[in-house]
Amino acid sequence: MPGMSATTVEEVRAEVEAWLDENWDENLTVGEWWDRLGPSGFAHPALPENAYGKGYGQALANTVMAVMAERQVMGPPTGLGRMLAAPTIAAHGSQEQIDQFIPPILDGSVGWCQLFSEPGAGSDLAGLGCKAEKDGDEWIITGQKVWTSGGQIADWGMLIARTDPDAPKPKGIAWFALEMDQPGVTVRPLTEMTGRALFNEVFIDEARVLDENIVGGLNNGWAVANSTLMFERASLGSAGKSPASATGSGKMSVRGRPVTEFNTRRSGEGGVPGLGPGLWQYLVDIATKRGNNTDPVLRQELVKLWSLIEINRLSIMRAKDPNQRTGGEGNIAKLTMSELFRRFREVGNAVIGADTMLTGADDGSSSGAVGEITMFSPGPAIYGGTDQIQRNIIGERVLGLPKEPGVDKSTPFRDLPKN
Repeated sequence: MPGMSATTVEEVRAEVEAWLDENWDENLTVGEWWDRLGPSGFAHPALPENAYGKGYGQALANTVMAVMAERQVMGPPTGLGRMLAAPTIAAHGSQEQIDQFIPPILDGSVGWCQLFSEPGAGSDLAGLGCKAEKDGDEWIITGQKVWTSGGQIADWGMLIARTDPDAPKPKGIAWFALEMDQPGVTVRPLTEMTGRALFNEVFIDEARVLDENIVGGLNNGWAVANSTLMFERASLGSAGKSPASATGSGKMSVRGRPVTEFNTRRSGEGGVPGLGPGLWQYLVDIATKRGNNTDPVLRQELVKLWSLIEINRLSIMRAKDPNQRTGGEGNIAKLTMSELFRRFREVGNAVIGADTMLTGADDGSSSGAVGEITMFSPGPAIYGGTDQIQRNIIGERVLGLPKEPGVDKSTPFRDLPKN
Protein backbone atom coordinates (compact mmCIF):
# COMPACT_ATOMS: atom_id res chain seq x y z
CA MET A 1 0.00 0.00 0.00
CA PRO A 2 1.24 3.52 -0.76
CA GLY A 3 3.14 5.10 2.07
CA MET A 4 4.36 1.82 3.57
CA SER A 5 8.08 1.55 4.13
CA ALA A 6 9.60 -1.74 2.96
CA THR A 7 13.36 -1.90 3.17
CA THR A 8 14.27 -5.52 2.43
CA VAL A 9 13.62 -7.86 -0.47
CA GLU A 10 11.62 -10.16 1.80
CA GLU A 11 9.39 -7.32 2.99
CA VAL A 12 8.81 -6.08 -0.55
CA ARG A 13 8.03 -9.58 -1.79
CA ALA A 14 5.49 -10.10 1.00
CA GLU A 15 3.89 -6.71 0.33
CA VAL A 16 3.53 -7.38 -3.39
CA GLU A 17 2.20 -10.89 -2.81
CA ALA A 18 -0.46 -9.56 -0.43
CA TRP A 19 -1.46 -6.79 -2.84
CA LEU A 20 -1.74 -9.22 -5.76
CA ASP A 21 -3.84 -11.63 -3.69
CA GLU A 22 -6.30 -8.81 -3.13
CA ASN A 23 -6.28 -7.16 -6.57
CA TRP A 24 -5.30 -9.56 -9.38
CA ASP A 25 -8.24 -11.10 -11.22
CA GLU A 26 -8.02 -12.91 -14.56
CA ASN A 27 -11.54 -11.73 -15.40
CA LEU A 28 -10.45 -8.09 -15.61
CA THR A 29 -9.82 -6.16 -18.78
CA VAL A 30 -6.38 -4.69 -19.30
CA GLY A 31 -7.73 -1.22 -18.54
CA GLU A 32 -9.38 -2.35 -15.31
CA TRP A 33 -6.15 -4.04 -14.20
CA TRP A 34 -3.90 -1.10 -15.09
CA ASP A 35 -6.32 1.26 -13.31
CA ARG A 36 -5.66 -0.75 -10.14
CA LEU A 37 -1.94 -1.22 -10.70
CA GLY A 38 -1.11 2.40 -11.62
CA PRO A 39 -2.07 4.12 -8.33
CA SER A 40 -0.62 1.28 -6.22
CA GLY A 41 2.99 2.35 -6.72
CA PHE A 42 3.88 -1.07 -8.15
CA ALA A 43 3.52 -0.02 -11.80
CA HIS A 44 6.83 1.83 -11.51
CA PRO A 45 8.19 1.22 -8.01
CA ALA A 46 11.50 3.01 -8.72
CA LEU A 47 9.69 6.35 -9.05
CA PRO A 48 9.43 8.50 -5.90
CA GLU A 49 6.19 8.37 -3.97
CA ASN A 50 5.12 11.85 -5.12
CA ALA A 51 5.42 10.51 -8.70
CA TYR A 52 3.16 7.49 -8.12
CA GLY A 53 5.98 5.09 -7.30
CA LYS A 54 7.40 3.52 -4.16
CA GLY A 55 10.79 5.19 -4.03
CA TYR A 56 12.53 1.81 -4.25
CA GLY A 57 16.09 1.30 -5.39
CA GLN A 58 16.67 -0.85 -8.47
CA ALA A 59 17.05 -4.11 -6.54
CA LEU A 60 13.70 -3.70 -4.76
CA ALA A 61 12.01 -2.49 -7.95
CA ASN A 62 13.30 -5.61 -9.72
CA THR A 63 11.84 -7.71 -6.92
CA VAL A 64 8.38 -6.28 -7.61
CA MET A 65 8.64 -7.20 -11.31
CA ALA A 66 10.02 -10.65 -10.46
CA VAL A 67 7.06 -11.43 -8.20
CA MET A 68 4.63 -10.38 -10.94
CA ALA A 69 6.46 -12.60 -13.43
CA GLU A 70 6.43 -15.57 -11.05
CA ARG A 71 2.71 -15.12 -10.42
CA GLN A 72 2.05 -14.76 -14.19
CA VAL A 73 0.39 -11.44 -13.58
CA MET A 74 0.20 -8.97 -16.43
CA GLY A 75 2.82 -6.29 -15.88
CA PRO A 76 2.57 -2.52 -16.20
CA PRO A 77 2.43 -0.88 -19.64
CA THR A 78 5.65 -1.16 -21.59
CA GLY A 79 7.10 1.49 -23.89
CA LEU A 80 9.12 4.68 -23.72
CA GLY A 81 6.55 6.42 -21.54
CA ARG A 82 7.28 4.20 -18.57
CA MET A 83 10.94 3.64 -19.47
CA LEU A 84 12.00 7.25 -20.13
CA ALA A 85 9.30 9.92 -19.89
CA ALA A 86 8.00 9.00 -16.42
CA PRO A 87 11.40 8.93 -14.65
CA THR A 88 12.55 12.09 -16.47
CA ILE A 89 9.42 14.02 -15.52
CA ALA A 90 9.65 12.67 -11.96
CA ALA A 91 13.24 13.91 -11.71
CA HIS A 92 12.86 17.32 -13.35
CA GLY A 93 9.16 18.19 -13.61
CA SER A 94 6.95 20.21 -11.34
CA GLN A 95 4.33 18.46 -9.24
CA GLU A 96 1.69 19.73 -11.66
CA GLN A 97 3.55 18.12 -14.57
CA ILE A 98 3.99 14.89 -12.61
CA ASP A 99 0.25 14.78 -11.89
CA GLN A 100 -0.61 15.57 -15.50
CA PHE A 101 1.69 13.19 -17.35
CA ILE A 102 2.64 10.20 -15.19
CA PRO A 103 -0.76 8.65 -14.26
CA PRO A 104 -1.81 8.25 -17.94
CA ILE A 105 1.54 6.56 -18.62
CA LEU A 106 1.08 4.09 -15.78
CA ASP A 107 -2.51 3.21 -16.71
CA GLY A 108 -1.54 2.66 -20.36
CA SER A 109 -3.89 5.27 -21.80
CA VAL A 110 -1.09 7.15 -23.59
CA GLY A 111 2.16 6.25 -25.29
CA TRP A 112 5.32 8.32 -25.73
CA CYS A 113 8.15 8.54 -28.23
CA GLN A 114 11.59 10.16 -28.07
CA LEU A 115 12.28 13.11 -30.40
CA PHE A 116 16.02 13.61 -29.91
CA SER A 117 18.12 12.47 -32.89
CA GLU A 118 18.20 14.45 -36.11
CA PRO A 119 19.71 13.73 -39.55
CA GLY A 120 22.60 16.06 -38.68
CA ALA A 121 22.63 15.58 -34.92
CA GLY A 122 22.77 11.99 -33.72
CA SER A 123 25.98 11.27 -31.84
CA ASP A 124 26.52 15.04 -31.53
CA LEU A 125 23.10 15.59 -30.05
CA ALA A 126 23.96 19.04 -28.70
CA GLY A 127 24.25 20.21 -32.32
CA LEU A 128 20.52 19.80 -32.94
CA GLY A 129 18.87 22.25 -35.32
CA CYS A 130 15.20 21.82 -34.40
CA LYS A 131 14.13 25.28 -33.27
CA ALA A 132 11.49 26.57 -30.88
CA GLU A 133 10.26 30.18 -31.13
CA LYS A 134 8.14 31.84 -28.45
CA ASP A 135 4.64 33.00 -29.41
CA GLY A 136 2.72 34.23 -26.39
CA ASP A 137 2.20 31.33 -24.00
CA GLU A 138 3.18 28.82 -26.68
CA TRP A 139 6.27 27.74 -28.60
CA ILE A 140 6.30 27.12 -32.36
CA ILE A 141 8.46 24.10 -33.21
CA THR A 142 10.08 23.48 -36.60
CA GLY A 143 12.56 20.75 -37.48
CA GLN A 144 13.08 17.08 -38.29
CA LYS A 145 13.72 14.09 -36.03
CA VAL A 146 14.77 10.57 -36.98
CA TRP A 147 15.15 7.08 -35.44
CA THR A 148 11.98 7.70 -33.44
CA SER A 149 10.83 4.43 -31.86
CA GLY A 150 7.06 3.98 -31.77
CA GLY A 151 6.35 7.40 -33.23
CA GLN A 152 3.41 6.07 -35.24
CA ILE A 153 1.51 5.00 -32.10
CA ALA A 154 2.71 7.73 -29.69
CA ASP A 155 0.37 10.30 -28.20
CA TRP A 156 3.17 12.46 -26.75
CA GLY A 157 6.79 13.06 -27.65
CA MET A 158 9.85 13.87 -25.54
CA LEU A 159 11.20 16.70 -27.68
CA ILE A 160 14.40 18.69 -27.33
CA ALA A 161 14.62 21.88 -29.40
CA ARG A 162 16.80 24.96 -29.51
CA THR A 163 15.21 27.91 -27.73
CA ASP A 164 18.20 30.30 -27.79
CA PRO A 165 20.55 30.22 -30.82
CA ASP A 166 22.75 32.86 -29.19
CA ALA A 167 23.66 30.49 -26.35
CA PRO A 168 26.58 28.01 -26.66
CA LYS A 169 25.78 24.63 -28.21
CA PRO A 170 24.90 22.57 -25.11
CA LYS A 171 22.85 25.44 -23.70
CA GLY A 172 19.83 27.22 -25.12
CA ILE A 173 17.90 23.93 -25.38
CA ALA A 174 14.57 22.98 -23.78
CA TRP A 175 12.89 19.61 -23.13
CA PHE A 176 9.25 19.78 -24.27
CA ALA A 177 6.29 17.44 -23.90
CA LEU A 178 4.93 17.62 -27.47
CA GLU A 179 1.43 16.45 -28.35
CA MET A 180 1.86 14.29 -31.46
CA ASP A 181 -1.70 14.40 -32.78
CA GLN A 182 -1.76 17.96 -34.09
CA PRO A 183 -1.32 19.83 -37.39
CA GLY A 184 2.33 20.19 -38.32
CA VAL A 185 3.48 16.77 -37.02
CA THR A 186 4.04 14.10 -39.71
CA VAL A 187 5.33 10.62 -38.86
CA ARG A 188 6.83 8.42 -41.59
CA PRO A 189 7.84 4.82 -40.70
CA LEU A 190 11.32 3.61 -41.70
CA THR A 191 10.99 0.01 -42.90
CA GLU A 192 13.89 -2.21 -41.85
CA MET A 193 15.43 -5.29 -43.40
CA THR A 194 13.24 -7.35 -41.07
CA GLY A 195 10.15 -5.95 -42.79
CA ARG A 196 9.05 -4.15 -39.63
CA ALA A 197 9.20 -0.46 -38.88
CA LEU A 198 10.38 0.05 -35.30
CA PHE A 199 11.75 3.49 -36.15
CA ASN A 200 10.30 6.56 -37.82
CA GLU A 201 11.27 9.97 -39.11
CA VAL A 202 9.18 12.85 -37.80
CA PHE A 203 8.71 16.15 -39.61
CA ILE A 204 7.64 19.08 -37.43
CA ASP A 205 6.31 22.13 -39.28
CA GLU A 206 5.21 24.91 -36.92
CA ALA A 207 3.70 22.56 -34.35
CA ARG A 208 2.76 24.19 -31.07
CA VAL A 209 3.63 23.42 -27.44
CA LEU A 210 2.36 25.19 -24.36
CA ASP A 211 4.99 27.01 -22.34
CA GLU A 212 3.84 25.03 -19.30
CA ASN A 213 4.95 21.82 -21.04
CA ILE A 214 8.65 22.67 -20.78
CA VAL A 215 10.09 20.16 -18.29
CA GLY A 216 13.06 21.22 -16.18
CA GLY A 217 13.01 24.91 -17.04
CA LEU A 218 13.79 27.05 -20.06
CA ASN A 219 17.26 26.51 -21.59
CA ASN A 220 17.94 23.63 -19.20
CA GLY A 221 16.99 20.94 -21.69
CA TRP A 222 20.50 19.55 -22.08
CA ALA A 223 20.60 18.50 -18.43
CA VAL A 224 17.10 17.03 -18.67
CA ALA A 225 17.95 15.20 -21.92
CA ASN A 226 21.04 13.69 -20.31
CA SER A 227 18.81 12.27 -17.58
CA THR A 228 16.56 10.75 -20.25
CA LEU A 229 19.60 9.22 -21.98
CA MET A 230 20.87 7.87 -18.66
CA PHE A 231 17.55 6.11 -18.07
CA GLU A 232 17.66 4.78 -21.63
CA ARG A 233 21.18 3.35 -21.35
CA ALA A 234 20.40 1.76 -18.01
CA SER A 235 17.25 0.12 -19.35
CA LEU A 236 18.88 -1.11 -22.57
CA GLY A 237 21.53 -2.96 -20.60
CA SER A 238 19.36 -4.17 -17.74
CA ALA A 239 18.33 -7.73 -17.02
CA GLY A 240 16.06 -9.61 -14.67
CA LYS A 241 12.66 -11.26 -14.54
CA SER A 242 9.86 -9.14 -15.91
CA PRO A 243 6.17 -9.93 -16.36
CA ALA A 244 4.54 -10.22 -19.76
CA SER A 245 2.63 -7.12 -20.76
CA ALA A 246 1.68 -4.82 -23.66
CA THR A 247 2.56 -1.34 -24.86
CA GLY A 248 0.64 1.61 -23.50
CA SER A 249 -0.92 3.77 -26.22
CA GLY A 250 -4.07 5.75 -26.85
CA LYS A 251 -3.79 5.30 -30.63
CA MET A 252 -3.41 1.51 -30.42
CA SER A 253 -5.05 0.79 -27.09
CA VAL A 254 -5.33 -2.69 -25.57
CA ARG A 255 -7.20 -1.48 -22.50
CA GLY A 256 -10.47 -3.09 -23.56
CA ARG A 257 -8.99 -6.55 -24.11
CA PRO A 258 -8.83 -9.36 -21.48
CA VAL A 259 -5.72 -9.55 -19.31
CA THR A 260 -5.47 -13.26 -20.15
CA GLU A 261 -4.26 -12.29 -23.63
CA PHE A 262 -1.15 -10.73 -22.14
CA ASN A 263 -0.27 -12.24 -18.76
CA THR A 264 1.90 -15.07 -20.12
CA ARG A 265 4.62 -15.08 -22.75
CA ARG A 266 3.83 -17.19 -25.79
CA SER A 267 6.43 -18.96 -27.88
CA GLY A 268 6.74 -17.74 -31.44
CA GLU A 269 5.70 -14.16 -30.68
CA GLY A 270 7.25 -11.63 -33.04
CA GLY A 271 10.11 -9.34 -32.22
CA VAL A 272 13.77 -9.73 -31.50
CA PRO A 273 14.33 -12.45 -28.86
CA GLY A 274 15.77 -11.47 -25.52
CA LEU A 275 19.49 -11.96 -25.14
CA GLY A 276 20.45 -14.37 -22.40
CA PRO A 277 20.78 -18.00 -21.33
CA GLY A 278 17.52 -18.98 -23.02
CA LEU A 279 18.69 -17.89 -26.45
CA TRP A 280 22.12 -19.43 -25.84
CA GLN A 281 20.46 -22.77 -25.03
CA TYR A 282 18.37 -22.39 -28.18
CA LEU A 283 21.59 -22.20 -30.24
CA VAL A 284 23.04 -25.22 -28.43
CA ASP A 285 19.87 -27.22 -29.14
CA ILE A 286 19.96 -26.33 -32.84
CA ALA A 287 23.67 -27.21 -33.04
CA THR A 288 22.86 -30.57 -31.45
CA LYS A 289 19.99 -31.18 -33.87
CA ARG A 290 22.17 -30.31 -36.86
CA GLY A 291 25.04 -32.48 -35.63
CA ASN A 292 27.69 -29.75 -35.46
CA ASN A 293 27.79 -29.52 -31.67
CA THR A 294 31.05 -31.50 -31.67
CA ASP A 295 32.89 -28.93 -33.80
CA PRO A 296 35.68 -27.68 -31.47
CA VAL A 297 35.72 -24.16 -32.96
CA LEU A 298 31.94 -23.79 -32.60
CA ARG A 299 32.05 -25.15 -29.05
CA GLN A 300 34.73 -22.59 -28.19
CA GLU A 301 32.62 -19.75 -29.61
CA LEU A 302 29.58 -20.95 -27.66
CA VAL A 303 31.64 -20.92 -24.45
CA LYS A 304 32.88 -17.39 -25.22
CA LEU A 305 29.28 -16.28 -25.72
CA TRP A 306 28.24 -17.88 -22.42
CA SER A 307 31.13 -16.11 -20.69
CA LEU A 308 29.93 -12.74 -22.00
CA ILE A 309 26.39 -13.47 -20.78
CA GLU A 310 27.76 -14.24 -17.33
CA ILE A 311 29.98 -11.13 -17.34
CA ASN A 312 26.92 -9.04 -18.15
CA ARG A 313 24.91 -10.68 -15.35
CA LEU A 314 27.67 -10.12 -12.79
CA SER A 315 28.20 -6.52 -13.94
CA ILE A 316 24.52 -5.80 -13.41
CA MET A 317 24.70 -7.31 -9.92
CA ARG A 318 27.72 -5.13 -9.12
CA ALA A 319 25.95 -2.05 -10.46
CA LYS A 320 23.18 -2.59 -7.91
CA ASP A 321 25.69 -2.15 -5.07
CA PRO A 322 26.03 1.60 -4.36
CA ASN A 323 29.48 0.98 -2.86
CA GLN A 324 30.80 -0.34 -6.18
CA ARG A 325 29.27 2.13 -8.62
CA THR A 326 31.61 4.13 -10.86
CA GLY A 327 29.10 6.31 -12.70
CA GLY A 328 29.59 4.48 -15.99
CA GLU A 329 27.31 1.49 -15.35
CA GLY A 330 24.68 2.52 -17.91
CA ASN A 331 27.31 3.09 -20.59
CA ILE A 332 29.04 -0.22 -19.87
CA ALA A 333 25.70 -2.06 -19.98
CA LYS A 334 24.85 -0.44 -23.32
CA LEU A 335 28.23 -1.47 -24.77
CA THR A 336 27.76 -5.02 -23.49
CA MET A 337 24.32 -5.25 -25.07
CA SER A 338 25.73 -4.19 -28.45
CA GLU A 339 28.47 -6.81 -28.16
CA LEU A 340 25.94 -9.48 -27.17
CA PHE A 341 23.93 -8.80 -30.33
CA ARG A 342 27.08 -9.08 -32.44
CA ARG A 343 28.20 -12.30 -30.73
CA PHE A 344 24.77 -13.92 -30.98
CA ARG A 345 24.69 -12.98 -34.66
CA GLU A 346 28.11 -14.48 -35.38
CA VAL A 347 27.62 -17.66 -33.33
CA GLY A 348 24.06 -18.10 -34.61
CA ASN A 349 25.23 -17.86 -38.20
CA ALA A 350 28.01 -20.35 -37.48
CA VAL A 351 25.43 -22.78 -36.08
CA ILE A 352 22.89 -22.44 -38.88
CA GLY A 353 25.07 -21.54 -41.84
CA ALA A 354 23.49 -20.47 -45.11
CA ASP A 355 20.01 -21.25 -43.78
CA THR A 356 20.22 -17.90 -41.97
CA MET A 357 19.13 -16.34 -45.25
CA LEU A 358 15.82 -18.22 -45.06
CA THR A 359 12.79 -17.33 -43.01
CA GLY A 360 10.46 -19.65 -41.17
CA ALA A 361 9.94 -21.53 -37.94
CA ASP A 362 12.72 -21.95 -35.39
CA ASP A 363 13.25 -25.62 -36.20
CA GLY A 364 16.95 -25.55 -36.91
CA SER A 365 16.50 -25.76 -40.68
CA SER A 366 15.71 -22.08 -41.08
CA SER A 367 16.86 -18.94 -39.39
CA GLY A 368 13.95 -17.74 -37.23
CA ALA A 369 15.46 -15.95 -34.25
CA VAL A 370 18.96 -15.97 -35.73
CA GLY A 371 17.73 -14.24 -38.87
CA GLU A 372 15.99 -11.61 -36.76
CA ILE A 373 19.14 -10.94 -34.76
CA THR A 374 21.32 -10.89 -37.87
CA MET A 375 19.25 -8.15 -39.47
CA PHE A 376 18.67 -6.23 -36.24
CA SER A 377 22.19 -6.47 -34.79
CA PRO A 378 23.65 -3.23 -36.27
CA GLY A 379 20.97 -1.16 -34.51
CA PRO A 380 22.00 -1.46 -30.83
CA ALA A 381 25.45 -0.08 -31.63
CA ILE A 382 23.77 3.10 -32.92
CA TYR A 383 20.59 3.94 -31.01
CA GLY A 384 20.79 5.24 -27.46
CA GLY A 385 24.23 6.68 -28.30
CA THR A 386 26.76 4.91 -30.51
CA ASP A 387 29.38 2.56 -29.09
CA GLN A 388 32.02 5.22 -29.79
CA ILE A 389 30.08 7.79 -27.77
CA GLN A 390 29.73 5.33 -24.86
CA ARG A 391 33.50 4.78 -24.85
CA ASN A 392 34.13 8.53 -24.96
CA ILE A 393 31.83 9.06 -21.98
CA ILE A 394 33.54 6.30 -19.98
CA GLY A 395 36.98 7.65 -20.87
CA GLU A 396 36.21 11.26 -19.98
CA ARG A 397 33.80 10.96 -17.05
CA VAL A 398 34.93 7.74 -15.38
CA LEU A 399 38.62 7.37 -16.26
CA GLY A 400 39.35 11.10 -16.27
CA LEU A 401 40.95 11.14 -19.72
CA PRO A 402 41.23 14.50 -21.53
CA LYS A 403 38.34 15.52 -23.73
CA GLU A 404 38.69 15.65 -27.49
CA PRO A 405 39.55 19.10 -28.88
CA GLY A 406 36.64 21.09 -30.20
CA VAL A 407 35.13 24.52 -30.69
CA ASP A 408 35.21 26.80 -27.66
CA LYS A 409 32.16 25.97 -25.58
CA SER A 410 31.43 29.67 -25.15
CA THR A 411 30.81 30.14 -28.90
CA PRO A 412 27.14 30.92 -29.66
CA PHE A 413 25.40 28.16 -31.61
CA ARG A 414 24.53 30.44 -34.52
CA ASP A 415 28.27 31.18 -35.01
CA LEU A 416 29.35 27.55 -35.21
CA PRO A 417 30.39 26.21 -38.65
CA LYS A 418 27.61 24.21 -40.27
CA ASN A 419 28.09 21.03 -42.29
